[in-house]
Amino acid sequence: MIHKTVLLHESIDGLDIKNGDIFVDGTLGGGGHCEEVAKRFGDSVVMIGIDLDPEAIERASARLSPLEPNIRYTEGSFRNIDTILDSMGLEKVDKILLDIGLSSNQFEDSGRGFSFQKDEPLIMSFKKNLKPEDLTAKEIVNTWDLENIGAILKGYGEEQFAWKIAKAIVARREIKPIETTTDLVEIIKIATPKWYHHKKIHPATKTFQALRITVNDEIESLKEGIVKGFERLNSKGRLAVISFHSIEDRAVKNFYKSKSDEKVGKIITKKPIIPTDIEIKENPRSRSAKLRIIEKI
Repeated sequence: MIHKTVLLHESIDGLDIKNGDIFVDGTLGGGGHCEEVAKRFGDSVVMIGIDLDPEAIERASARLSPLEPNIRYTEGSFRNIDTILDSMGLEKVDKILLDIGLSSNQFEDSGRGFSFQKDEPLIMSFKKNLKPEDLTAKEIVNTWDLENIGAILKGYGEEQFAWKIAKAIVARREIKPIETTTDLVEIIKIATPKWYHHKKIHPATKTFQALRITVNDEIESLKEGIVKGFERLNSKGRLAVISFHSIEDRAVKNFYKSKSDEKVGKIITKKPIIPTDIEIKENPRSRSAKLRIIEKI
């Protein structure tokens, strides 16, 4: 499946990339944004593609290679953008893009439990090679206490039936361990009212979102990444972030406001840029995307 890049032209236009720029795609994913930059600027823009998932880097590299871009790939997290740039001998860069969404490839083909439509082990980590100490969704649902499970479902999933689902998870694991996505979907369906099963979004969507955010420490990664990224921008450099739910968007909005108040940043997007009706129709997963851009003064 080819991942459809969200807000593609809006984000690249908004970054105002110029020949000679150093452009960092901190969430390389399918490589769609880098592909657009390469099409527009050839090898006159130096690109750095960062992703936690080595399979994403392989796919992006294969997609981009016919364009012969000037790009360096790095396996890692954008929250460590400072050490990544240090390792490349780069003090400053010109443009940074973070697309915080889950790519279609990760969603559909990972085998790691991101999709509630497939029967897969409950892993939900972006990391391909897990260490014993790395957190998984299976560990959360089988070992965390009721209060903590309920708190993440409410806080990160904004799930209205968070506590009912949390109680159902705890009750079920006392009978047998919760191993797969199918196990978890069954629990959620039992814990929620029938009418909730017929809404636009699947009843498991918010629970899966909350678990994925927790496993990958996504909110703290975002906060850390934008602070470090902004610090490494040249004057007139721009940082663009595409977020997909209110917690992420709030973090970005608040950070941009703080930099504007400090007179070190100029907010380019007074209101977030959202997908057109046409894009949402072609790619329903884009419906909640919001793009915010700031320029360093």
